[in-house]
Amino acid sequence: MVVLSKQTTERYSYIRNCNKTSTFSTIPVVDLSKPEAKALIVKACEEFGFFKVINHGVPIEAILKLESEAINFFSLPHNQKEKAGLPNPFGYGNKKIGVNGDVGWVEYLLLQNNQDYNSMRLSSVFGRTTDKFSVLNEYMCAVRKMGCEILELMAEGLNIEEKNVFSKLLMDKESDSVFRLNHYPPCPEMALDNKSDEKLVGFGEHTDPQIISLMRANNTSGLQICLEDRSWVSVPPDHNSFFINVGDSLQVMTNGRFRSVRHRVLANGSDSRLSMIYFGGPPLSQKIAPLSCLMKGNEESLYKEFTWFDYKKSAYASRLADNRLGHFERFAAS
Repeated sequence: MVVLSKQTTERYSYIRNCNKTSTFSTIPVVDLSKPEAKALIVKACEEFGFFKVINHGVPIEAILKLESEAINFFSLPHNQKEKAGLPNPFGYGNKKIGVNGDVGWVEYLLLQNNQDYNSMRLSSVFGRTTDKFSVLNEYMCAVRKMGCEILELMAEGLNIEEKNVFSKLLMDKESDSVFRLNHYPPCPEMALDNKSDEKLVGFGEHTDPQIISLMRANNTSGLQICLEDRSWVSVPPDHNSFFINVGDSLQVMTNGRFRSVRHRVLANGSDSRLSMIYFGGPPLSQKIAPLSCLMKGNEESLYKEFTWFDYKKSAYASRLADNRLGHFERFAAS
């Protein structure tokens, strides 16, 4: 595929020959209520770094309530949304992703894993309407619980004796987890030109730097993941399920056994897409390195040890599409 740029009010990216992109028909599906879940999770993390979970235990009421509040937020006038604060990095962002020149057909709200902080941010927009904050907190707690369950099943599937070796990093009171709402508005130009083989990029290709990402979206398509052969496949939307990404930190902790999935979102011509992502991160001081219990025989570590603070600082100083782990690989190609 060829990535092009067109000059409009912003320098957006387009993907050419996108109509030739295949649909990911063999997406791994994990039923968290089944005993084989742990084995399926490990297999999916090794092969794709990505899978879908059903019977996830997150109450549908919490999902629908937060989706409704998110729609209300993104429906507000631009100057009202900006009262949530400019993204530094937390707050409301529009089109610009990060500080390094990345642009996408997206607006977003980035929040901390801290109820008091989020209440302060959102009270500037809505006033002190406590129902909105409790809805957000209920959802985040339920999704974090699901994420910890997945990480513990993952540890069991890897035959790690310490079942909470991954999940304890999310449960730590200093956990640096964050929550993001992404809204991709319909693109009028694409709706008028439905025969074009170009698609507007909503969020450019990247990997997630954290341990695990837990994403739920409405029923609008747009998400694509990159397979090991570098081909891109479209993921069919499913608003009843959650999609799970392996992050860079988990790739390091498994010494490359699990792969951090490269993914992107393409804008839709006629329908808006709303996604809600919980990024499970460790405490800033946490050292990230391959787990010794997963190293076999004389196997060498593929990565230098680093703290989450160091990696986060490096990752956010890069462009989206950069190989963020490249600086931390022991045997990087010269």
